[in-house]
Amino acid sequence: MTLAHPLPDMVLPDPARVIARLFVPGEELSHGTSRRGAVVARVLALPEIEVEQLVDELLRDFRGRHRGYHDLLLAHAALVSPHVLGEARMSVSRTLLMGATFTNEYALEGAALCNPSAVPHPDQSGLRPGQLRLAISLRAIGEGHLSSIGFCTAVAGPGPEWTFEPRPLPVVPGTSSPALWHREHLRAVLADRGKIDGLAHSVLVSLPEQFTAADLEIALAGAHHDRLGHFGGRPTTELLRHLVTSAYQVTFPDDIDLGQQVLFPVSEEESNGLEDARFVRFTGDDGSVGYRATYTAYDGRQIAPRLLISSDLRTFHAHRLAGPAARNKGMALFPRLVGGEHLALCRSDGESTSLTRSADGFVWQEPTALQTPALPWEVLQVGNCGSPIETDRGWLVLTHGVGPMRVYAIGALLLDLDDPTRVLAHLEEPFLRAAPAEREGYVPNVVYSCGGVVHDGRLWLPYGIGDARIGVAWADVEELLDAMKPH
Repeated sequence: MTLAHPLPDMVLPDPARVIARLFVPGEELSHGTSRRGAVVARVLALPEIEVEQLVDELLRDFRGRHRGYHDLLLAHAALVSPHVLGEARMSVSRTLLMGATFTNEYALEGAALCNPSAVPHPDQSGLRPGQLRLAISLRAIGEGHLSSIGFCTAVAGPGPEWTFEPRPLPVVPGTSSPALWHREHLRAVLADRGKIDGLAHSVLVSLPEQFTAADLEIALAGAHHDRLGHFGGRPTTELLRHLVTSAYQVTFPDDIDLGQQVLFPVSEEESNGLEDARFVRFTGDDGSVGYRATYTAYDGRQIAPRLLISSDLRTFHAHRLAGPAARNKGMALFPRLVGGEHLALCRSDGESTSLTRSADGFVWQEPTALQTPALPWEVLQVGNCGSPIETDRGWLVLTHGVGPMRVYAIGALLLDLDDPTRVLAHLEEPFLRAAPAEREGYVPNVVYSCGGVVHDGRLWLPYGIGDARIGVAWADVEELLDAMKPH
């Protein structure tokens, strides 16, 4: 029986999806020597008439590619020039040119586009009966294998119809600002790192229950000088600042489309990318509805599981996760509390699917194993393909397996609704494999998803193909459940 029905509609990487980033020659290398001073001097030496001509060309060529381009150039000029200008003053045109000299365009999808997850869109207006608009997160990979989280939208239904909606330009990275921390959350993250020494304990005692980076500085200033100067005091201080500043929120303007938004690295621990967001529409016990997502932050050396929380997909709060289960890639949140607890799937050992619990959604307990690699098409590793989907017969969990030649395939589990540690059934054969035309890509032989949705009796699953493009397939939910074998 054919369970999955791939459709021809597809999203391809778009090289025109660019953002403007600060660029300081020499500083793009970790131990490079900045050429900032020499570059500033050359810009200052240009004749004013030539400066004005250059700025006219820049505004003509790039203003339409970046929202707020004029102000962005002024901001970049302010970041680089005071260090070498002193009291010197520049005309507006020369300031804009200075900013442009220290700016470059970054193609978000220049290398790859993959790993989508789908949730119902906050805006369901303008649809025909039987249709559902979806918000789909995408992993965009650009130069240097730097990942960001982009978005697109699609409409499912009526029946087996699916349409990816156009992705408008320009892309907008949003505005970031510091976020609040809870003291016990910070304590748990420090415990994960084995760093609750005397100084850390003293600071934790001094912090209010909810605090900001400014409150941390007050607590550090009030710490005893002998603790600050003690061996290990400086590393602990740096770690505290590093962790607290890693929490932030990003806000997007109300007048842009979701498809224009991109979540680009903000904190140091995600400086090399935000990977594999798994979004879920989360309903609280009080009936409140919002969005949550786990993603993997990468700093070039270590990974860190992180959490996004949003009420409207316009403002996102980003935080570090903690606890024994939050130590690897691939966490996926349940869409509601079960037994009064937050639940999540995880792969803390790197190769098996497990379940973990949390009282607050931030600190996760020791996981319970659900599935280990066993079948021929999953002998290397197994993991989830997004958040569990609630059905009348149990929690439907889409899984991925990796077999010989690192070939990926998508399978499924069924978990008990009341006790999701009980595996009721599983697919013995993959639900979805790469078709012959889908084998090639940035990473060959991969089909992979970070989450699907059920609408009108159909499972809709957007999936990455070869880490190079996004396709979609649907399946009849009852047929899929009937095909599972008792576990």
